[in-house]
Amino acid sequence: MTRFRRYDDAGQAFPIYITVVGGLLFLALAYFAVGQAAVNRNGAQTAADAAALAAAQDTRDALAKRWVQDLLDPEKWQAIFNGDVDGIGLTCGRAHELAARNDARVIGCDLAGLLGYRVEVETNKTVGDSIVPDTENRRSDATATAVIEPRCTFPLPSEAAEEAEEDVLPLLSCKGGEEWELDPKAPDELLPQPEDLFDVHLAD
Repeated sequence: MTRFRRYDDAGQAFPIYITVVGGLLFLALAYFAVGQAAVNRNGAQTAADAAALAAAQDTRDALAKRWVQDLLDPEKWQAIFNGDVDGIGLTCGRAHELAARNDARVIGCDLAGLLGYRVEVETNKTVGDSIVPDTENRRSDATATAVIEPRCTFPLPSEAAEEAEEDVLPLLSCKGGEEWELDPKAPDELLPQPEDLFDVHLAD
């Protein structure tokens, strides 16, 4: 009598065991799906960050080039350091390139003020098949904003000083205590480089 009851108890426990194992398997698959989505989102954010920085660096380089062109006209320097110059528009080509390197594509690239870029990207890969519906067709997107920050300040020469010393340019004082005594006759490679004149970083 006792032996039959033991077999009967085991038979009743088996469906419970199957239910518990099935539930644990479902949870494992659900966590895996969440992990897949997180990896895809992280990839999208990495691509957006890289693309925004690339666009901002292109503009930084263009501003630095303009500064060299106008080196002998210090009255134009402040506008250049403010990003308020003509002929330098959207430079999103590098943003597309960096997004592609990170397996994504740019779906939006716009100026964020005079000295910033806001870039939105979408991953090429989908989240993938999972127990969550529609993930096989779902892509991740992300946005990032990069800003260009002037590193240097300078005093504008007075008219009297300009007349007395026409060839003397203002002293360029930059972050980190670096000072540039500019020689208008110096070759370009001895002048401050783009990274000396501007910082490029992601917005907080």
